[in-house]
Amino acid sequence: MSEIFRKQDPTAPADFFTVEAAGLDWLREANAVAVPRVISVGGDHIELQRIERAPWTDAADERFGRELADLHRAGAPSFGGRGGAYIGPLAMPNEPAASWPEFYVEQRIEPFLRGVPTNARSPIERVMARIDDLSGPIEAPARLHGDLWRGNVLADGSGTPWVIDPAAHGGHRETDLAMLRLFGGFGARCFAAYHDAFPLADGWRERIALHQLHPLLVHCVLFGGAYVDQALAAARCYA
Repeated sequence: MSEIFRKQDPTAPADFFTVEAAGLDWLREANAVAVPRVISVGGDHIELQRIERAPWTDAADERFGRELADLHRAGAPSFGGRGGAYIGPLAMPNEPAASWPEFYVEQRIEPFLRGVPTNARSPIERVMARIDDLSGPIEAPARLHGDLWRGNVLADGSGTPWVIDPAAHGGHRETDLAMLRLFGGFGARCFAAYHDAFPLADGWRERIALHQLHPLLVHCVLFGGAYVDQALAAARCYA
């Protein structure tokens, strides 16, 4: 079997795979969680180290929690700060920002409001206006995967967790953890191991829906429908 995994898309934006390669390399530099090596990248493709997938286990769940904590603790120079980025097929801004509230509103909420009908946006707009009060204690930028749903975390035959398809950036670590909870697939051992390794600030439970607002808005743009209701429900937790 080939040791290379090739993804190819002739319709992808010109920098799509270059951005993916840079994100993978940046995550790998943290020496925390396993990340496939980039073998080659071109305008319409990327070639990666192939990961032979195996079932996800409780042991992998726990190990991933510890290693994600290590990844976050590796830090980032700023919030955002990595040039352009993609989440799934969607481009998103990723410019350096002085604070997380500023970054989250201007680069993670506002660009995706187009997925919500104009006459329904008021709960989200109220969250944007209150973001300084809602964001919790100030933390240094963490090194985030940025699109951490279950499909982007694999296990190999040795039980090693691997991460793929990042939207890597400097951000608030609660964002990655909120994404883990949004679509399921991770167990209690993962979150307990994370908290043991890198305890979260007081009030984190009350901020889960705040950090889920961005991925829900992304899904509003991509799919609409029930995701609009979910995004508005998340916003109403604070408005």
